[in-house]
Order: sequence, then C-alpha cells, then structure tokens
Amino acid sequence: MARPDKAATVAEIRDRFRASNAAVLTEYRGLTVAQMTQLRKDIGSHATYAVVKNTLTKIAAREAGIDAFDADLTGPTAIAFVTGDPVEAAKGLRDFARTNPTLVIKGGVLDGRALTADEVRKLADLESRDVLLAKLAGAMKASLNQAAYLFVAPLSKAARTIDALRAKVEEGAPAAPAEPGADQDGTAQDQAADQAVDKSETTEG
Repeated sequence: MARPDKAATVAEIRDRFRASNAAVLTEYRGLTVAQMTQLRKDIGSHATYAVVKNTLTKIAAREAGIDAFDADLTGPTAIAFVTGDPVEAAKGLRDFARTNPTLVIKGGVLDGRALTADEVRKLADLESRDVLLAKLAGAMKASLNQAAYLFVAPLSKAARTIDALRAKVEEGAPAAPAEPGADQDGTAQDQAADQAVDKSETTEG
C-alpha cells in the first residue's frame, strides 16, 4: 500500500475510533462472506464491522488515544465500531460467536476504558438501552398512577365521611315542635265546644 493510501487508511480508522463510543476487537479467521454479512446485520444498525490491517490500526488507535488493542492486534482482525447502544452490538457479537466459534472476541473499549473479552461478554448480558427505557417508562407510569390514586383517595374518603355524618344527623334529629298558634287555636275550639254542650244540656233540663 502506497504511503498516501496508508495515511488515508490510518486517518479513516482513527476517525472511526473517535466517532464511536465503543469498539470491539475480533479475529474473523475462517468466516465466509455470507457469515460476515450476517454478522454485520446482527450487531445492529448503529455499528459497523470493518476488516482492518493490524499495523495501521495500531497507529490509528494511538492517534485516537487508545492503547488497549496493542497486544491483541494479531491475525486476521476486524473491529466493530459502535456509535449506538454498545449492549446491542455486544449481544450480536456474542450470539454470533456461539453459533460460529471461528469468530473470536479479543477485547474492546467502552468510552475510553479498555475491556477484556470476558467484560465484553458481560456487557452483552446486560439489558439493552431500549429495554431499560421501556422499564423506566413503565415505572414512571406506575408512579404517576399511584400518585393520582393517593391524591384522589383522600377526597373520595372525605366525601364518604361527610355523607355518613349527614345521614346520621338526619336519623337522630328530634321531631319538629308544633307551632304555638296551632296549639292555642286547638285549645280554644275545644273549650267552645264544651260550653255549647253544657248549654244544650241546661236548656233541655
């Protein structure tokens, strides 16, 4: 490869490292073109899987401030550059390696921190960003529903208490007293009737 071409390749790999929040170093010995194509699909739309030259990649990584790959840049090498959810990409690599043992995960880097092969596999065991967001949304919805219930419940309880007190007061209220005027009129009428009867009896006698 001519020097200008090498410089351009180094610059391209360096820029990929800088643009990625994670990268996973692999050895792809024995993989067919069809398998490589499937692997690129498995790691997700926010990751690219690129075959690289070891010497140029070592230079590019150093220029990007990454020295985690120096000892592992041997053999046929390909790197998964991740710009999205690193868990999704790690899951894709892990699951593909289970069915295609010729793919070897050597290590990685996440937000500038070096990862061993075991740490990449542990990363794959985590829940993806979409799952975590869905769980967070569900938890927030449950909290809002609970808050609404706690706000409405005391009002409902207060309304039921007021209704119960009102019913109790109505049941225990004394009979209303008769109007004074009505009592006096009734007594006067009774007295007049008694006098009329007495008068009638005197006349007949």
